[in-house]
Amino acid sequence: MSSLTEKDRPIVQLLLQAGTCPRCILRFCCVGSQVLYRHPHEELLKDLQQFLKNHQEEEKEEGTVCLAVADPPCKRIRLEHREDDVNHNGAVPPWAADGKTALEGSAGKVCNVCLGVLQEFCEADFVRKVCQKVNSAEYQFTSFVFSVSLPPQLSVRERAAWLGVKQQMRNLGLPLAKDDTIQLKEAYKWIIHPQLSEELGVPADGKSLFEVSVVFAHPETDEECHFLATACPDCFKPAKNKQSVFTRMAVVKALEKIKDEDFLKHFPCPPSSPKNLCDALEIQCNNGAVFVAGRYNKYSRNLPQTPWIIDGERKLESSVEELISEHLMAEFKADSFNFSSSGREDVDVRTLGNGRPFAIELVNPRRIHFSADEIRRLQQAINDSSDKIQVRDLQLVTRSAIGRMKEGEEEKTKTYSALIWTDKAIQREDIAFLDDIKELKLDQKTPLRVLHRRPLAVRCRLIHTMRSEYIDEHHFRLHLKTQAGTYIKEFVHGDFGRTKPNIGSLLNRTADILELDVESVDADWPPTLAD
Repeated sequence: MSSLTEKDRPIVQLLLQAGTCPRCILRFCCVGSQVLYRHPHEELLKDLQQFLKNHQEEEKEEGTVCLAVADPPCKRIRLEHREDDVNHNGAVPPWAADGKTALEGSAGKVCNVCLGVLQEFCEADFVRKVCQKVNSAEYQFTSFVFSVSLPPQLSVRERAAWLGVKQQMRNLGLPLAKDDTIQLKEAYKWIIHPQLSEELGVPADGKSLFEVSVVFAHPETDEECHFLATACPDCFKPAKNKQSVFTRMAVVKALEKIKDEDFLKHFPCPPSSPKNLCDALEIQCNNGAVFVAGRYNKYSRNLPQTPWIIDGERKLESSVEELISEHLMAEFKADSFNFSSSGREDVDVRTLGNGRPFAIELVNPRRIHFSADEIRRLQQAINDSSDKIQVRDLQLVTRSAIGRMKEGEEEKTKTYSALIWTDKAIQREDIAFLDDIKELKLDQKTPLRVLHRRPLAVRCRLIHTMRSEYIDEHHFRLHLKTQAGTYIKEFVHGDFGRTKPNIGSLLNRTADILELDVESVDADWPPTLAD
C-alpha cells in the first residue's frame, strides 16, 4: 500500500487491533487518494495486514531496528509494558499487544469508529437499494447531490480514536504530522458518488438541485453522548423542533470545549467495537423548488385571494390561490406550494385590467421540465376550469426574479374604480372639484377591519389623481390612481375618522363604498408574453 509510510505503521497497528475498519484507518493516516477508498473492503484489509507483516519480517531479518527520529527508543523497548501504557480503566491498551493480534484484528467486526458506514453501506447492494428508491419516486433530474446524516455519537468515537492515536505516537516518541483526519462524510462520498452516478446515469454535482440523502442511526450507542451534557451543559439546550438535545452540532461544540483528560475519564480510548451495524433509517429524495409566475384577473365579488378560514372553519369554498395552484400541483407533482402576490384584494373586490402579478413556489416537484407550449396549455387549463379567474403571462422564473415583484412595493401605483353612495343628494358640480386634486396626502390609522392581523400604526399614503363620474343624486363613480398600500374603502367612508382626509370629509356628507375594482397594478414584472 504505497500511500502508507513508515510513520503510519503504529497507527495502523493500533487501529487494526482495536477493531477499526480499513477505510477509517486510511482516514486517520490522512490518505487523500479517493481511488484507494473505493477498493473492496476485503482487499484493503489484506493490504493493511500485509503492510504490517512486511514490517515484522523486516525486523526479523534486520534484528532490532530503530526508526529515524531524534533519540528514539528501540521498538522492542517500546512494545514492553510501561506504567503509562495503561488507560483509565486499567486495561492494557492495544498498542501494547503483539503484531500477530493486530493482524487478526478488524476482520468481520463492525468498525469501532464509523459503526459500519464505511463497510456495508459502501457495497453495491446498498447502492442499488438507494437507486431503487430514487427511481421509484419518478423524479426528473439531470444531476444529483448526495448528503448523509450521521449519528452524533460518531463524533465522540472519532475523538476517542484520535486520542488513542495521539497517545500511541507520544508513547513511541514519534511526531504527529497534524491534528487532523479525512472527514468520514468526505470519504463516504468519495466511495459512493461514482457508484450512484453509474447506476443513476447522471453526474454528481455539488450545485445540483436534486438531493439524495441517507439518514443513519445506531440505537445501540445512542447514549454515548450523554456524558457530554454533564461536562458541557451549556452546549445542550432544548429546541422546539428537535426531538433530542444531542444534535450533531451540539455534540461537536461540546467536544471542542471538553479537555482531553476529562474526556478520557468517561470514554474508552480507543472505543470498543459495537455488536450491530448502523441502520439506514431513511433514504430520501428532494428536488429544488420550481417557481411559476404570472398575472391573474379576479371577476368574482365572492372569492378571497387565499383560503378564508376562521377558527378552523372555512367560510368560502375556494380562493384565487387554490384555483391556480391545484393545476400546477398536479402537473409538477409537487409536495406543497407557497403563494405570493403584489398586494392583495378583499374578497368582494374584483381585479381587472392587466391583472395582479403573482408567483407560486412549488416544493419538491417530481416534474421540472416544461416547454413553452406545455406552459401555455397549462394556463389554458386553469382558465377553462373557472369563470371566476383568468391567468395570463404564465411562465417559469427563478427564485431571484421573484424578488422583483416585492421591490419598491410602496413606490408602485395602483388604479381603482369605486362606486360611491352619499346620504345627501349631490349634483355634478358638487364632485367636480375632486378632479382637480393632485397628490393628496392621507394619514391612515390601521383600519378596524384588519387590526386583528396588522400592527396599529399611522401610515402616510398618497392619492395621485382622481376623476369623478356622476351617476345620480346619491351615486357616483370615482377613478383613483394611488400609492400602493392605500386603503381605498377607508378613504371613502373615513373609518370613524381613522383616515384623514376622506371622501366624506371632502364632500361634507356621509359617504360609503358599494363596489371596488382594481383596474391596474402598475408593475413591469413578470414580463408580458405574446399570446
